[in-house]
Amino acid sequence: MDWQGFAERIGVMAHDLLEQPSVDATLGRITGSAAELVAGCDAAGILVLSGTESVSLAPTEPWVAELDQLQRKLDQGPCFDAARRSTGERVFRIADFTEDERRWPHFVAEARKRGLGSMMGFLLYTDDEDFGALNFYSHRSGAFTEESERAGVILASHAAVALSAARTHAQMEQAVATRHQIGQAMGILMARHNLPENQAFNTLRRYSQDNNVKLRDVALLVCEQGALPQL
Repeated sequence: MDWQGFAERIGVMAHDLLEQPSVDATLGRITGSAAELVAGCDAAGILVLSGTESVSLAPTEPWVAELDQLQRKLDQGPCFDAARRSTGERVFRIADFTEDERRWPHFVAEARKRGLGSMMGFLLYTDDEDFGALNFYSHRSGAFTEESERAGVILASHAAVALSAARTHAQMEQAVATRHQIGQAMGILMARHNLPENQAFNTLRRYSQDNNVKLRDVALLVCEQGALPQL
């Protein structure tokens, strides 16, 4: 592999990731870059696990999501293991789907019928949290080498940082929107019921606690209806 050229392309990709306008766009750039930069890769996708639920994100081909669904159905496979932090492993690779695989025998047998030749999975994580797994697929057996794996590790580390930044940005945008909506609701209550600012906020908070409704949903209710039901 031309590591200098690869490093330059990784640098461009890392900059591009931080310039993406949304989390979805960031995910698409991550998987698109995976298929482009890692030798032997025919497709890529991100699998995210949350409890017993799993979601396929930004697959570059429809059959990537189908393979994720297969692993979900069988409850086994390298993507599932890579996305489960409890395993302690960061990288998984099936070099040749024509050979028996003792860790995921049922998945390998079914994926072989679908034309899969080899695959790798990389945990996406930072020091603070795990996101899921970045996964690479090839129709050819033996497509991924040790160099491919090293390239995948580098790409996954950049992807995890970019994904963390994208999620943080999205959370900040949501927080700003929520504060704005709460401010609007407070203004409506202050004008309609001649309340001081602190009393208007306490009214929203009390309704939230008494009715087990999130504060932002209470604010939305006021903005839509112009009042709270008991006022």
